[in-house]
Amino acid sequence: MAPGMRVGILGGSFDPPHSGHIHLSLEALKRFDLDLVVWLVSPGNPLKPNPPAKMQRRMAAARALITHPRIRVSDFEMRHQTRFTHETLQALQTEWPACHFVWLMGADNLSQFHRWDNWRGIMQTVPVGVLARPGLRIAARNSVASRVFRASRLSGKQSRLLSIGPVPRWCFVNMPMRDISSSEIRNSGAWNRESDTKSCET
Repeated sequence: MAPGMRVGILGGSFDPPHSGHIHLSLEALKRFDLDLVVWLVSPGNPLKPNPPAKMQRRMAAARALITHPRIRVSDFEMRHQTRFTHETLQALQTEWPACHFVWLMGADNLSQFHRWDNWRGIMQTVPVGVLARPGLRIAARNSVASRVFRASRLSGKQSRLLSIGPVPRWCFVNMPMRDISSSEIRNSGAWNRESDTKSCET
């Protein structure tokens, strides 16, 4: 990542990755005027009771799915042994101090963002870009985080200014909907967490 680049970070289990992740990433590149979106595949999610599929399998599935040159996949959290998002963001800023990072999330995550470890610290560390997903727009806009940081919100028309400027700053944008989720894919049986990398289907 070159100095001055505007880099969106999309963290998650990606268990499994799917076309909705691609759609959100492409919208983020456009709406927030980003140079790059990095999928940060997490070793595990402290808020989820069941462990995800093996890291190697999820990384391979993500790489097989991506065709856009400005979307990348990273195991940064596993290599740097960071468990929480605010730790990861601090490590990213230490390694690439001249880059402008933006934390990306769907509206579903904003609804329960106040449950994240040091969520206020995340808002004080990097700008946050929120992209609306099906059925959760109202809940996200009325969330604890949305109310606490109401004064720091940019309008949708200002979304391309998100990456460069003082924090806290965040922006909520609507995007064309794709009603798909990793949990639905797992429940359909199309993704078996116990399978090894050789049997991975994308």
